Parts: sequence; structure tokens; C-alpha cells
Amino acid sequence: MIPARYNSSRFPGKPLATLKGKTLIQNVYDQASSASRIDSVIVATDDARIFDSVKKFGGSVLMTSPDHSCGTDRIAEVARDLECDIVVNVQGDEPFIRPEMIDDTVQLLLEDEAASISTLAVRIDNEDEIVNPNVVKVVTDDRGYALYFSRSPIPYFREEWKDLQSITLQQGKTVLFKHIGVYGYRKESLLNFTAMEKKWLEEMEKLEQLRALAAGMKIKVKETAFNTFGIDTIEDLRKAEEWQSISL
Repeated sequence: MIPARYNSSRFPGKPLATLKGKTLIQNVYDQASSASRIDSVIVATDDARIFDSVKKFGGSVLMTSPDHSCGTDRIAEVARDLECDIVVNVQGDEPFIRPEMIDDTVQLLLEDEAASISTLAVRIDNEDEIVNPNVVKVVTDDRGYALYFSRSPIPYFREEWKDLQSITLQQGKTVLFKHIGVYGYRKESLLNFTAMEKKWLEEMEKLEQLRALAAGMKIKVKETAFNTFGIDTIEDLRKAEEWQSISL
């Protein structure tokens, strides 16, 4: 499921911006439609312009309440009335999402009954991402369950890093992982999660997955070889035109 809203504060009308001849929302939709472990792809939106655009390219789309504060609440509204076991939340500004990544989130839940939520992470390969608060980091336990997500560098190498200016990749030591914002939910877990009150950790970091961890929900994380490039600003859109890690 792809949540999409028109009135982004940093990039109004973002889902309908054009990348390589297609709107962003169509790029995401086409990538998701190529996943083999899903039965259907649905855009969830509260905007008639996005609704009409998805209909025009032949996609499935449903209107939602305009009162949702985040995409997860939006997809939960739609999922509540669907007959389904697993719901995958694919961000509408991730045109480089790979179908294999969506399949992996589904497979994690099929293989692990203890997991309520699944997601992905990729190895960080440059210092800029370590200190960039827009790059969310994740650490897991030995079984692959998330211990914590943060905008700060985690784990922090106390001996080598005296301050943020001295941070460098520590070759041969524990690697750092960037969280990829695609989530698989069991339907019941999704509905329970969106009914929970926000806690202080979520409010501090502005990361909703911390609400799930605080409630004791298990989030299974798999390392992926694929990176993504989210579109948050007009400048990101310009960079995406040249981004060749994944071809659309």
C-alpha cells in the first residue's frame, strides 16, 4: 500500500512531480506492482488530484480521511476493511524501491511468527550518512530484531570518535546500518500500532517505529544489498534524475 498526500511542507504536489516521464507516484506504483509476494497494490490518498492521476494510469486508489497525521494511519484506515494478512507500507516518495525489497519484508513475516513488523537496512558506506540526522540508523540483536532506531550515530565508537567532527568509518569493526523505510505489518499489528498513543521516544526522535518498540512489538530487520533515494525536496528530484543505482 502506498500512502500519498499532496500538501507536503517541503515539496507541495510531490506525488505528481515528474521523474523520467512518469509521476513519482506512478514510478513507485510500477515498482511495487513488480513484487511477486503481494496480491495487489493500492494508493491511499486524501487528495482528488492524486486520485485522478492514479486512475489515469490504471492504478488502484482509495480515498481516505484528510485528518491523518502520517502515512501509517492512512494505510491502516484502508487495511481495516480489506481481507488481508500482511500489509506493506511503501512510501510514495521512494521511486527507486526494488520489488525484491518489498518481497523481503513479506518473507520476513512469513518465516517468523514472533515478528509483528518487518523492515530492511543497508550498510552505511560513507561518513556523511553517519552524521546526517535525515539518515535513520538501526541496531539489532543477534536474532535480527531491532533494538533501537535513531537519527544519531549508533552504535557510537567511544574510543575512536571524540566528537561528531571526528567520526569516520571504522574498517574491520561493527558496521553501521541505514534504515530503509519500507515496512511489512501483520494486519492486526498495524491496527494495534496505529491505535497506540505516541510515547516520548517517538516524540524526541520523530520516528514512529519507536512507538512499536516501546510497546514491546518485535520488528524483524533484514540486511539488503539495495539502497534507495527518497524525494523530499525539489533538489532531491534533480539529483534523482542522475541517480543510477537503480534504473526505472
